[in-house]
Amino acid sequence: MDVLETSKLLDEELYSRQLYVLGLPAMQRIQRAKVLLSGLQGVGAEVAKNLVLMGVGSLTLHDPHPTCWSDLSAQFFLSEQDLGRSRAEASQELLAKLNGAVQVCIHTGDITEDLLLDFQVVVLTASELQEQLKVGTICHKHGVCFLVADTRGLVGQLFCDFGEDFTVQDPTEAEPLVAAIQHISQGSPGILTLREEADAHRFNNGDLVTFSGIEGMVELNGCAPRPLHVQRDGTLEIGDTTTFSHYLRGGAVTEVKRPKTVSHEPLDTALFQPRVVAQSPQEVHRAHCLHQAFHALHKFQQLHGRPPKPWDPVDAEMVVDLAQALESLKGTEGEPLEEQLDKALVRRVALSSAGGLSPMAAVLGAVAAQEVLKAVSKKFMPLDQWLYFDALDCLPEDEEPFPNPEDYAPRDCRYDGQIAVFGAGFQEKLSHQRYLLRPKAEVAAEAARRLNSDLQVTPLTYQLDLTTEHIYGDNFFSSVDGVAAALDSFQARRYVAARCTHYLKPLLEAGTKGTLGSACVFIPHVTEDYRAPASAAASEDASYPVCTVRHFPSTTEHTLQWARDEFEGLFHLSAETVNCHQQALTSLAHLDESQVLTVQQVVLGVLRQRPQTWRDCVLWALGQWQLCFHYGITQLLSRFPPDKVLENGTRFWSGPKQCPRPLEFDASQDTHLLYVLAAANLYAQMHGLPGSRDQTVLRRLLKLLPLPDPQDLAPIFSSDLKLASAYAEFGPEQSKQLHEALEIWTVGPPLEPLTFEKDNDFHVDFVAAAASLRAQNYGIPPADRTKTKRIVGQITPAIATTTAAVAGLVGLELYKVVGSPRPRSAFRHSYLNLAENYFSRWVPHAPAIQKFHHWKWTCWDRLEVPAGQPERTLESLLAHVQKLNGLRVRMLLHGKALLYSAGWSPEKQDQHLSRRVTDLVLEVTRQVPKPGQRVLVLELSYEGEKEDVTFPPLHYKL
Repeated sequence: MDVLETSKLLDEELYSRQLYVLGLPAMQRIQRAKVLLSGLQGVGAEVAKNLVLMGVGSLTLHDPHPTCWSDLSAQFFLSEQDLGRSRAEASQELLAKLNGAVQVCIHTGDITEDLLLDFQVVVLTASELQEQLKVGTICHKHGVCFLVADTRGLVGQLFCDFGEDFTVQDPTEAEPLVAAIQHISQGSPGILTLREEADAHRFNNGDLVTFSGIEGMVELNGCAPRPLHVQRDGTLEIGDTTTFSHYLRGGAVTEVKRPKTVSHEPLDTALFQPRVVAQSPQEVHRAHCLHQAFHALHKFQQLHGRPPKPWDPVDAEMVVDLAQALESLKGTEGEPLEEQLDKALVRRVALSSAGGLSPMAAVLGAVAAQEVLKAVSKKFMPLDQWLYFDALDCLPEDEEPFPNPEDYAPRDCRYDGQIAVFGAGFQEKLSHQRYLLRPKAEVAAEAARRLNSDLQVTPLTYQLDLTTEHIYGDNFFSSVDGVAAALDSFQARRYVAARCTHYLKPLLEAGTKGTLGSACVFIPHVTEDYRAPASAAASEDASYPVCTVRHFPSTTEHTLQWARDEFEGLFHLSAETVNCHQQALTSLAHLDESQVLTVQQVVLGVLRQRPQTWRDCVLWALGQWQLCFHYGITQLLSRFPPDKVLENGTRFWSGPKQCPRPLEFDASQDTHLLYVLAAANLYAQMHGLPGSRDQTVLRRLLKLLPLPDPQDLAPIFSSDLKLASAYAEFGPEQSKQLHEALEIWTVGPPLEPLTFEKDNDFHVDFVAAAASLRAQNYGIPPADRTKTKRIVGQITPAIATTTAAVAGLVGLELYKVVGSPRPRSAFRHSYLNLAENYFSRWVPHAPAIQKFHHWKWTCWDRLEVPAGQPERTLESLLAHVQKLNGLRVRMLLHGKALLYSAGWSPEKQDQHLSRRVTDLVLEVTRQVPKPGQRVLVLELSYEGEKEDVTFPPLHYKL
């Protein structure tokens, strides 16, 4: 079992979104890890899949048992062709294809002590209790992290033993707090004032911090971590600074995360003295009952040589009796727990325990894989020590009469594991469901076909939005039973949810961000409808004032926005403007002041004509550096001097408005050189010229080039300062200069407008360097390249384990939607945080009831009126609506009144009342119903009522 060399480089592109969750040090430790996984049924397959995707160094599979029909329900690496082959051998090839950087091996012999010593982590799934105790004892003795994971029907179990002295280097997913410094006093204690007062409330007493970028009191830069104390006024005590130099300006304070140590008991102790992950005393009691249920199932297997039969009442009662006969559990201090066994719960576990379900395997396998990563990466707190997860809410609440065990018996098909829990009738109903899923349709469709050849998949490549309602219209939605969505933006989520509400379709909605995940279910007339979180929806559309970004930044996000705007203006907008001017298609009138300024930076900068060589591009980039980070700041300070005082006596540069300082170009500084290198290459690409990546040659060239003359940049300064001070309009003289410059630039081939791409190194390098230099100008903590790429590229951190867990939670809700009509109490919204071991499931709210006079309705209600033969007139429609609700109403379509539309005089209302509804719609909207459109949706408002009431829509059936 030779392992690949651990010195191999990490593929940052392959693991890009995962790196934002774990960080480079953790990923490097994961890449060196060696894991043994025994048991390749559903849970084991999920653990293996997640570990391979996340890049462990090597994964050794152990499962000599032959593949059987029931395995195929939840083990997606197996197919009918693998029946009779060992599960490990049948799974290895497909697992290895997931990630060529991971070595996937097979061990065919017994699990011995010598074998276990070769691994950092050992995971047992679908194993017998005797084996768990034997392997767990050996692992605990030798400091090998040990996990047990299993599912029985709708109940799952996970156990972790990381030893008696396991150190977690980074306990949380949150990035260390970073805040800009306003002032630090000399004294004992020294008092630190933050630039943003709100930042102080993010720190806690006793937090360890360090410092960087401080001018004057340089003794603090890079110092050993110091504890701080938060004062009531929002200042921070940071210890004795009496002997330090006088503080001048700038700098950042950064939180230092503290390692934590955890101690775990071995399995033979934890089996009778379990520490369970739970959020309430009720959850603790339920977990203890499930713990005893699993123990009793092991006892049943040991006595009878088989698990309980599906939905066999005799076997189930035997399991209950075995659970009652078990030794009482003990508390953390060894005291016996006085708890009553929930016999009904144990009975339901036993009845459904013979099945294997893919959603349960996904949830438990994801959490188990995350714990493996915690063990090898030492990032995030491990479970302490037992986790029990059950979805017994998927079963009917009251099974009357008791089901016939024959309906749940094996049928030698790939769905036997699912039939053992829900029955053959449910499986038949499930096989006829039609669902609309998530994006990446073509790739997902092909992968789904490989997993299950019985599945009929139709990839739909058109975007689902307002522009494609002629495709995803009435005919399309009438053919699907529901929608499962995992969209990237709240705008898209709101749109899809509105479609589901309109067509009365169930919506299974999921989302992840790093180790955070959620899964929600929205059922017509049963639950509330989807509502995007107000804070999240607002932040998605957030923008910063132009003047703040260009001249008075105070946060890292401001500098990143400025750098992103620079890229757009210099390398995209300016090229488009020159090209359009070349074709006489545009003037400067359509550009705002900041856009005009950016175009000036290209055509009125150091170069007054198009570049011809790489040297020209470097000269332009150097001039651009001088303009942005030296001359421009100097000119800003000439307009707003550091000591400027406003009429009310307050200093102009105070609070979040930090006084900037100009930088001096130094090619020996990496950030300075990176800016010029990236800017010159982008400028060259825009002009169709060859670039260069050679930094050594670039440094030599920069030594030969003179710094640009400030007079060459004067036209840009004047406009920039007007924009900064008073947002003055672009004057005629500046317009003339720019037009004359554009005339010169239009000679030659069209320029290439560059569109920002997060995976293009020069694109990211330019933005990262520009933002970092801007941060240096204003004394703002800079973002590193990784953070820059994530924020500017709008990359959502993602990890395979969270995705798998959330997919499993969605699948569990699908069981309920497909089954017989279920009450609201059966459904669950779910939220999890794998980094902090937080798991929560709750019953959705009922739909809110709206009232108006005697009329009541919810978001799922609508008034349905058939057009009739012959078609109704408007008068007939109004009369019909009044008959339905007893109210006189007016109607609108797309916000336009059908009865009182513009141009309709009151004396002609009788004439319009006699017209057909579709004729009036055509006149008002200038649109005819789309092909396949089955209804016109009309809005209702109440005559003579001033209060704002959202009535249910009227569906006029064509």
